Amino acid sequence: MLNKAYPYYLANVAVAANTDLEVTDKFSGEVATRVAMADAAAIDKAIGYAVEAMPAMRAFPPFKRQAVLEHCVKRFRERYDELALALCIEAGKPINDSKGEVTRLIDTFKVAAEESVRIDGEIINLEISPRAKGYHGYVKRVPIGPCSFISPFNFPLNLTAHKVAPAIAAGVPFVLKPASRTPVGALIMGEILAETDLPKGAFSILPAHRDGADLFTTDERFKLLSFTGSPAVGWELKKKAGKKKVILELGGNAAAIVDGDQGGKLDYVVDRLAFGAFYQSGQSCIGVQRILVHTKIYDALREKLIAKTISLIMGDPKDEKTFVGPMISESESNRLAGWMESAVQAGAKIVAGGKVEGAMFEATLLEGVKRDTDLYRKEAFGPVAILERFDDFDAALATVNDSDFGLQAGVFTDSLAHAHRAWDLLDVGGVVINDVPSFRVDNMPYGGVKDSGLGREGVRYAIEDMTEMRLMVMRETW
Repeated sequence: MLNKAYPYYLANVAVAANTDLEVTDKFSGEVATRVAMADAAAIDKAIGYAVEAMPAMRAFPPFKRQAVLEHCVKRFRERYDELALALCIEAGKPINDSKGEVTRLIDTFKVAAEESVRIDGEIINLEISPRAKGYHGYVKRVPIGPCSFISPFNFPLNLTAHKVAPAIAAGVPFVLKPASRTPVGALIMGEILAETDLPKGAFSILPAHRDGADLFTTDERFKLLSFTGSPAVGWELKKKAGKKKVILELGGNAAAIVDGDQGGKLDYVVDRLAFGAFYQSGQSCIGVQRILVHTKIYDALREKLIAKTISLIMGDPKDEKTFVGPMISESESNRLAGWMESAVQAGAKIVAGGKVEGAMFEATLLEGVKRDTDLYRKEAFGPVAILERFDDFDAALATVNDSDFGLQAGVFTDSLAHAHRAWDLLDVGGVVINDVPSFRVDNMPYGGVKDSGLGREGVRYAIEDMTEMRLMVMRETW
């Protein structure tokens, strides 16, 4: 079980300042533990320590950064079950999904350990004209400076890892605000980082209320803000961020296209669609929300997907048989239920699921959803998927693009031409062929366009954002 209380981490040191933040078991609703909350003074101190740590972090050699990351990998493996259970409790994530996220946490730190010793530069030939004869150019990457990180509730281990691990690899100090609903995993991460020889001030992990955490965004001592969360909050933070670089990984209403040549593979396609739509109660920004199926196979796929959706077990996330656990809160469940009810009133039909009780929202499949409803246009962020048919592949691509979001899309097709056409025309950050848009490997460039954000995560790409190019020009003779 969880500890009775958890400290926050200020300049690498555990501080049991208070027990002001109640963290609930998302299934039972009971208080599971209490966590120390940082006030504005603590956040200000953390930023100051991060600034002071910058010279030491810059001098902290790559092999030592690698050793820190490898230590984390070792300790995450040793505490695997503890991390998975903490995630299951604080996020309501089914235990099998929780174990999967711990595995990805480990993968992300492993990749960062490898990348930490190959942050290379380049030699530039400057002799492009007689005036540059004898001049040589050299570029290296240097840490950008103290970074501010704000992580979300839905992947509180791995999406935090996608900020923390590249920061250590790049040699930048950071101050992290974990989601107040799910701070425990990040604090366990802090406990493990505190076992290392990172310079003082290299990291602070400070749960804080949103209204008291403006310094994470506005303080000019930070040189980069990396935020993962809702579009409304993310774009507002960008307005307030000032001169610092801003990386935003925001939401989506991801679509999957099933081409007409998939008739012999329906069982595979249906299994992947059900996974993509309903895993961890649909609370993924690349969860399958819209499913476009060619008319030729629509009826057969519909029948199988309804049966699969109905078969998914909803219940206690600690039970290994559970596939759908609670949403993060009853208010989020009520919000999505309202969108669903409005869609039905506008003519949609629920063909599977639809029952809602508290934070428990049954895996739900609808068809006939009007394209101007909230359920279609906005990010559902819950276990609801929409079925619709198409006749023309290019028209399906246009339908996918008819969205304010552009994170990832999935396309099931045996046509190489259709695969490349989707890659060419879909206005998204990533196109996944023959799998759902929910697919992600932690070394790939991940991020979106339009309202889905700015920049890319994936360890090497995050390191590039957390470093800057520095040029040296050398004249051979003078």
